[in-house]
Amino acid sequence: MVASTAAATYRPASFTFERALLKTIMITGCSSGFGLETARYFLKRDWRVLATMRTPREDLFPRSERLRVLQLDVTDAQSIRHAIEAAGPIDVLVNNAGFGAPAPFELMDMGTVRALFDTNTFGTMALTQAVLPQMRARRSGVLVNVTSSVTYKPLPLVGVYRAAKAAVNAFSESLASEVQQFGIRIHVVLPGSSGETRFRDTARAYLRGMEDEVYADFMRKTIARMSESTGAGTRMQDVAEAVWRVATDASSPLHIPAGADAVQWAAQGG
Repeated sequence: MVASTAAATYRPASFTFERALLKTIMITGCSSGFGLETARYFLKRDWRVLATMRTPREDLFPRSERLRVLQLDVTDAQSIRHAIEAAGPIDVLVNNAGFGAPAPFELMDMGTVRALFDTNTFGTMALTQAVLPQMRARRSGVLVNVTSSVTYKPLPLVGVYRAAKAAVNAFSESLASEVQQFGIRIHVVLPGSSGETRFRDTARAYLRGMEDEVYADFMRKTIARMSESTGAGTRMQDVAEAVWRVATDASSPLHIPAGADAVQWAAQGG
């Protein structure tokens, strides 16, 4: 992963808001996919939106007084510090940034293993730790960790990604019991497989084993089987709606599957 220490910020010239009236949501990984859709979803519903990404692109959104696009690399402590300082009070934090790397574990280099945990697990933990003090001081706040429905089943080729996301599930469950006393809610949104995002394309860059003399046949059969069983899959809007639910409904459960396939896997008990 390439770390960035820049504190680039897009602030529309007319950026104003009334703190007493508007809720503020910070979302990571907003350059595409679930993060981008969720940011747009909340913006349309009159929230103040802090859309973060490693390389800020304000052209992804309509210009709005309620929008800020902030530079944030969740693997870089200085980038996190700058983003939190620029953001101001945050009512809802959505840890969405992440990537996958499908491969038989034997063929994975440890650099990729560490990168998966750095972004998917440690980045989530670091940003959560940075936001918790202000939420605790206000005695209110919602933390939403977007993980994956692959944590419901022991699927091959995604073992490290699954482990990184499962770690966030476990972390979230324990954290919820720690911060409930401060009026802070923790929720986990678990999307299924989506053909609408760039996640699969990004994951292909890390694909290993298709030419390997030991694993090639197994990989071709496994990938074909997974493609056949995708079914209805998950829409980007499914995830945005799940985040909206937990952000606005205090009675929401800790775990929320998002997408038809995720709901089915959750019902099967993993």
